[in-house]
Amino acid sequence: MKRFAVAFIALAFVVLVSPLRAADDPTGTWKWETNFGGKTRENTLKLKLDGDKLTGSMLGRDNQETPIENASYKDGKISFTVTREFNNNKITSKYNGTVSGDSIKGKTETEFNGQNRMADWDAKRQK
Repeated sequence: MKRFAVAFIALAFVVLVSPLRAADDPTGTWKWETNFGGKTRENTLKLKLDGDKLTGSMLGRDNQETPIENASYKDGKISFTVTREFNNNKITSKYNGTVSGDSIKGKTETEFNGQNRMADWDAKRQK
């Protein structure tokens, strides 16, 4: 009888806790729109969490993938940077946000020509 009770408690714990952890796992494809210079642009971010290591890439022009750097994910908080080149200039964007189910909301800071620009980002996980 004790074995049955222990097995039942262990199974109940796994069933109850697993969906909670999976719901805030950032793994997947995320999309959001930004407005830059009067033009709306769709952003696509691909993320993979393996243990405590977060990797991924962001799609750029012509669907060229740029790897994310300095990525971290802990306790629902996500951060990473993306560095791209445009007209021989490096553009670095730092992303910070909070994952909640199928949404990431946060701030991004982009450095271009010595100037910093801040913006909100609100990404939705694609099914």
